[in-house]
Amino acid sequence: MAPSMACTTDNRKPPLRVLLSERTPMCGQLLADVFRRDKRFDVVDATGKSIETMVDARSPHVVLVSDRLEANACSGFDVLRSMRASYPKVPVGMLLERSEQDLILKAFRGGARGVFCRCERLSMLPKCVRTVCANQIWISGSQLEFVMEALAEAPATNLVGVKGQLLLSKRESQVVHYLTEGFSNREIADELNLSEHTIKNYLFRIFDKLGVSSRVEVILYATSQRASSERARSKSA
Repeated sequence: MAPSMACTTDNRKPPLRVLLSERTPMCGQLLADVFRRDKRFDVVDATGKSIETMVDARSPHVVLVSDRLEANACSGFDVLRSMRASYPKVPVGMLLERSEQDLILKAFRGGARGVFCRCERLSMLPKCVRTVCANQIWISGSQLEFVMEALAEAPATNLVGVKGQLLLSKRESQVVHYLTEGFSNREIADELNLSEHTIKNYLFRIFDKLGVSSRVEVILYATSQRASSERARSKSA
């Protein structure tokens, strides 16, 4: 059974349980010390250990994993995919060495709920973890630009399920198209000759069908769909 997702950021309540897997034991110890100075967190350093075993034992609210795991045979992206398959209700944040488009997209496509680059201020990492624990997306402005660039050529708006069935109606797909183009609700309403209230209702239905809770997540979902389509086309070529 997957660990509980219940979490809180209130100082009067139990701290957030964070499971950390870093590049090396020394990095793990240093990062764990950052969190231990904040009583809102209860951090366990799992660097060099089996993540799944530690998740079963500790039931963390959040898992934070580096893209490079020198102490293990697998990479952080392998851990990310494994967590998504085995513990879909446990959010994962990823630590990246470099703020590069391919790595950022790979992390979000793999299921990361937040991406934190080591070039960012370390003092912001606890806020990143709290955001991810609240089932929200942590994404910087530059990272969002990378995502938008990836969608610019041919955004995937006819989103499909695992069996290939269309998830959205024609009108909902049109809303997603304009959303990925960066249009506001008012601008989408003008383009489709609808009221802004109607567009909001469409967005709520889209969120519900895709299992997401924000506009950014819809864009990331569309990015993932486009990547899957490109892989399928390359295999059939």
